[in-house]
Amino acid sequence: MSLIEQIDKNRLPQHVAIIMDGNGRWAKAKGKDRTCGHQEGVVSVRKVVEAATTVGLKYLTMYTFSTENWNRPEAEVQALMSLLVAAIHRETTDLMKNNVRLMAIGNLDRLPAEAYATLQDCIKQTSANTGVTLILALSYSSRWEITEAVKRLAMEAVEKKITPNDITEAVVSDHLTTKGIPDPDLLIRTGGEQRVSNFLLWQLSYAEFFFTDVYWPDFREEELYGAILYYQQRERRFGKTSEQLIL
Repeated sequence: MSLIEQIDKNRLPQHVAIIMDGNGRWAKAKGKDRTCGHQEGVVSVRKVVEAATTVGLKYLTMYTFSTENWNRPEAEVQALMSLLVAAIHRETTDLMKNNVRLMAIGNLDRLPAEAYATLQDCIKQTSANTGVTLILALSYSSRWEITEAVKRLAMEAVEKKITPNDITEAVVSDHLTTKGIPDPDLLIRTGGEQRVSNFLLWQLSYAEFFFTDVYWPDFREEELYGAILYYQQRERRFGKTSEQLIL
């Protein structure tokens, strides 16, 4: 029986988040330039989005470019931005064909003008699609996101729109970039590292974590299905005991 046939479609994670790690190390191991790793990583994005559509996921968030990544060598950053533009241009047709809606979170104003315009155009074109919602975390970090939310809440308090007692977990969530998006049920990190790297710190509070040594360019459909099967073997208690879940 194939991996996808083993998946219980009634117990799918609603939202899967992925830290796509290992492009550079994949390229180095093959004696290639880091850019080659990023290019092959785009293929993995396409394959995983198609697999998410096939299995029936609702939300898929991919950590594409962090605020810390701006500190990488300028040539690599420029190459990544050019690759982003080319990939979005190339993939928009397939996103439409597969009924995928594109969204983006992060400090998007830092993106180069062409990358920003291309991204916004694809978001607009796919906005009515009703299949998987693909969320690209671009120029994103969780500390930046939470800091911005705190600033907005403080300003609303200064303007007397809210009081400190009005601030609940739900209110904080509504001030994050992921407003209206359910928290991830499953976090996948490729490349062998076991950390969250400033990604969705608030939203991952009760996510299941799946770490794999597979570099992102080698992570394809079967790897996603295996991670979902791992998730389905987990007992999700949300602070309760196993006995309480049975009752």
